[in-house]
Amino acid sequence: MTSPGPSSLPLLAGEGLPPFEAITPEQVQQGIPVLLEELNSELTALESQLEQRLGESTPLGWNEVMEPLHHLGERLRWSWGVVSHLNGVCNTPELRDAHQSQQTAVVAFGSRAGQSRVIYRALEGLQQQAEQLDGTQQRILEAELRDMQLRGVGLEGTEQEAFNATTTELAKLASDFGNHVLDATNTWSLKLTDPAEVAGLPDSLKELLAQAARQAGDEGATAEQGPWLMGLDMPRVVPFLKYSQRRDLRETVYRAQVARASSGDLNNWPLIERILALRLEQAQRLGYANWAEVSLASKMAGSVAEVEQLLEELRAAAYPAAQQELEQLKAGANRHGALEAAELKPWDVSFWAEILRQESFELNAEALRPWFPLEQVLQGLFGLCQRLFDIRIVSTDPGEAPTWHPDVRYFRVLDGASGNPLAGFYLDPFSRPGSKRGGAWMDECLGRSTSRAGEPVLPVAYLICNQSPPVGDAPSLMTFDEVETLFHEFGHGLQHMLTTVERPQAAGINNVEWDAVELPSQFMENWCYDRSTLMGMARHWQSGEPLPEAEYQKLLAARTFMGGSATLRQVHFALTDLRLHSQWTPDGGQSPEQLRREVARTTTVLEPIPEDAFLCCFSHIFAGGYSAGYYSYKWAEVLSADAFSAFEEVGLDMEDEVVATGRRFRDTVLSLGGSRSPAEVFEAFRGRSPSSEALIRHSGLTTQAR
Repeated sequence: MTSPGPSSLPLLAGEGLPPFEAITPEQVQQGIPVLLEELNSELTALESQLEQRLGESTPLGWNEVMEPLHHLGERLRWSWGVVSHLNGVCNTPELRDAHQSQQTAVVAFGSRAGQSRVIYRALEGLQQQAEQLDGTQQRILEAELRDMQLRGVGLEGTEQEAFNATTTELAKLASDFGNHVLDATNTWSLKLTDPAEVAGLPDSLKELLAQAARQAGDEGATAEQGPWLMGLDMPRVVPFLKYSQRRDLRETVYRAQVARASSGDLNNWPLIERILALRLEQAQRLGYANWAEVSLASKMAGSVAEVEQLLEELRAAAYPAAQQELEQLKAGANRHGALEAAELKPWDVSFWAEILRQESFELNAEALRPWFPLEQVLQGLFGLCQRLFDIRIVSTDPGEAPTWHPDVRYFRVLDGASGNPLAGFYLDPFSRPGSKRGGAWMDECLGRSTSRAGEPVLPVAYLICNQSPPVGDAPSLMTFDEVETLFHEFGHGLQHMLTTVERPQAAGINNVEWDAVELPSQFMENWCYDRSTLMGMARHWQSGEPLPEAEYQKLLAARTFMGGSATLRQVHFALTDLRLHSQWTPDGGQSPEQLRREVARTTTVLEPIPEDAFLCCFSHIFAGGYSAGYYSYKWAEVLSADAFSAFEEVGLDMEDEVVATGRRFRDTVLSLGGSRSPAEVFEAFRGRSPSSEALIRHSGLTTQAR
């Protein structure tokens, strides 16, 4: 078979910024088989060379093994990474079909490479030369050998065949799960035609609902007159549940939201049981008791018991606070004569929490939007990064870098002192419910490495958010939550982009233990409350007036409002995930949902309604990388809160000390990536081991620090 060159198949370029718009579903169908054929041939040739060298007396060197392995893996990561990225941000039925049609072959190649006995022996040979390797190389080798063990390199015959078949099935199930969630979100809508049905909704949401109606065919829809089209994507659901005065409509929307992907053709319940059963099988094939043990083998936490201990510590601190918060909401609703004989229901919580927040702090979250136009928030974020980390971020002109949608922008990151280029990143900020999956994430476009030609490759990140888009003549006016989300994802991006590690296998977020990878992202969120950062970027988009001091003080005061409920919610998710992967079995007489509701007895203060099928949309653990790892958010939050407290200790208004601490953070957490263990990296920055005291204080809770 003659391979079409990169000019005819841009998907095979394998380097540089991808030509996104040239990569069609047809390209995927044609290009991925060509790529896999080439990679299989290269892998066979490499195995042959290594086999020959293993029989010689001269030991193999690092570059003979690791360099060709990296370039093999990078070609697949580059091409398949583009396909997976586009599947997440420009989803179409055609692209989805193309992705699914090639996924099995891609997984099969990964299994073949991950189970190569020759490569495993070559890696073991390198490990025996430990005295000639630096600490980074030793960590990379340990991780490579462990990952090959977890991919079944030690299995033989029918056992390995079964393992590989299961790996393939799990990949398909994860893809199906995510598609079901996307489709279930997109297929539900509620048309509102009476102004009474939008009572209480802020103008920005009414305009967003009118815009959705126009896109659905009601060309004359306006924010004032309607019709308004409600959907289940977060930019519409969250403010609707918070502000709608129509309790019946809040109930309708809430019930639809929590029941997504739990019935009909998009039912994820059978997928959940199958995924959990297969993961348990895989774990036992590898010699582990359960999937949680497999997951923790590559994480900072040492055991399931250690994770349970942290979660119980947080649960014990959060539960009484959450109970008290619920009573305050009930009292507030009763004061307004709203509940009478009715109980407080889940669709009431956001609404009454917002009213209580406004009464307690006179803080209207929606009214703050005009002070946070996207462009100013970006300038504030970039200014903070210049101040702390001595980098300069510049926007490129349209067309200078290839993009996948008109909303997407490309930025360059320069060293503040020398002006030399360090990295780049794409920003795709706005929600597109029809084609873009929900949530926010950072992913790798290019990693720091050296090309086959010996040229340095600078890191490039994808930063994806789903915030409120521009509406009418107004720019994207962000909620404070959306501001925090942008800062969070940028923290991930900084660790990817500011790495100084020369070995690609440990550069940026590579080889960083999963439960430490949220450290820089959660760390950046803290700066949203820092006076100079917040007041520097919060200016009214029309008048240019700064955010009033009183509003800033209210934001600070409200930071820990409902903090017990927020912490308890995360503990509920994390403990459910951990127990599903450490305790649930197919023949245990309990469904995954029954186990989740058992966990809910001590991790929720308002029982989930019967229709609540949250697990059917828990994409983090069933379609993402967080299986038996959702606890990582809280584990890393201990690290991030403690890291930020280093700045608090020197004084946030002491400029020289803040700058010096920022440089130290860049030179450790952001620079060292996966070249050293997270505990070592943290200690290099903080001068000691982490403590949970700062997190509990930041959350407005009190308990004993561990």
